[in-house]
Amino acid sequence: MNQRRAVIWVSLGAPLLILLALLASQQRQGKDQVQVLPAVLVGSGLMISSALGRQRRRARLLADLQRARTPGSNS
Repeated sequence: MNQRRAVIWVSLGAPLLILLALLASQQRQGKDQVQVLPAVLVGSGLMISSALGRQRRRARLLADLQRARTPGSNS
């Protein structure tokens, strides 16, 4: 169960990073708000990368399943 909790916290890392950056930007004024931009970009990049990877894996799995259902296919 402890390993499962660790996986949950890691999966929430990117959204929490974005949330923390947004909260920090509310606390800052003027040019200091630019300092939170890297955290927002990294968190967003991680979420987008994860979503695209998941989409590719699902498409590959669907193609493999459809190929396996085709009559006469041995591979």
